[in-house]
Amino acid sequence: MSPVPLPRGFSAHVANIGIKDDTEDFVVLAADRPCTAAAVFTRSRFAGPSVVVSRAHAADGVLQAVVVVSKNANVATGALGLANARELGSGVAAALGCEERDVLVASTGVIGRQYPMDRIRAHLASLHAPLSGTDAEAAARGIMTTDTHPKVATASVPTQDGASASIVGIAKGVGMIEPDMATMLAFVLTDADVPPMEVRDAFNHAVERTFNSLSVDTDTSTSDTAAVLCSGAAGPVDPPAFALALEAVCLELTRQLAADGEGATKLLVVEVHGARDDAQAKRVAKAIVNSPLVKTAVHGADPNWGRVAMAIGKCSDDADIDETKVRIAFGDAEVYPDSPDEGGLAALEQYLAGDEVHIRVDLGVAHGHWVVYGCDLSDGYVRINADYTT
Repeated sequence: MSPVPLPRGFSAHVANIGIKDDTEDFVVLAADRPCTAAAVFTRSRFAGPSVVVSRAHAADGVLQAVVVVSKNANVATGALGLANARELGSGVAAALGCEERDVLVASTGVIGRQYPMDRIRAHLASLHAPLSGTDAEAAARGIMTTDTHPKVATASVPTQDGASASIVGIAKGVGMIEPDMATMLAFVLTDADVPPMEVRDAFNHAVERTFNSLSVDTDTSTSDTAAVLCSGAAGPVDPPAFALALEAVCLELTRQLAADGEGATKLLVVEVHGARDDAQAKRVAKAIVNSPLVKTAVHGADPNWGRVAMAIGKCSDDADIDETKVRIAFGDAEVYPDSPDEGGLAALEQYLAGDEVHIRVDLGVAHGHWVVYGCDLSDGYVRINADYTT
């Protein structure tokens, strides 16, 4: 992947400090000024100390830096873990010369292990502003755990003076993914100048339609953190145009995360329309994308539409779903209620063998619509997670 420059006003620091192995595991993203910001976090009852600290720091809508420790989630680590998360944030703030309350702290990796604070303290002592890094791809690589490649997405939006502002997002996470707010770790940086309320509303909308519409294995992480920081260095932009560009970046990251799901061989996109409302459409789409039987059928290129019908039928509280009005398609080929002949099934097998599979469902109720993103289920997922801590 070619270097992807960070937006104006931002810099990065990426290093290995020996958290688990010799790969990069310590990342700092910093702005040269306090930024208008918005963030969302996991709703897990086992939320890690990093989430506890960052919720408080992000509450006022201002952030200036993000520090990420990968290969160690710092979750279920008690009072010591909380103290260590706070020390990490304060150490980064001291090195950058910013306020401690403006540092977002994030962690990802194995649960139940304390930070190696001797290594963290030694590294913080050598950290000084200004940071020299400018490559978003390097930062994305530094926050990886079981990802097979870094995730970066970019967009631009016109400024009011006729120039352009940059939006750059990075993300990680390919397992323990069934978001209940945002998902895994995702950080979006922009030099656009956007009013605080517009930033918050645009980010919340984007998260719901993208990160919150992603699932790999139905498991909600204890460490999910997603944030956007706006330095304003490029000048004011049109808020609606910014919202569209922001959502495009989040969607591209979501697709990359889904396609790189642990053990995945293909991206699975499920679109439900004709629902009572958007909430019903999302609920049904999630039932389909989360079904192990659907996911294994997709993995094996088996056009078994009956598994999709089964997943729809699991939504037993949705009494207005009438099987006589439902239509199911793989790609553009309808498979229910008119099942394909042998020639059609052969064509469907070829379609399902591709890198991206779309399942489309029309519930025939009203006009609700939603799209969710996931992946197939292979034996590789079992192997990765059976040996995760060894």
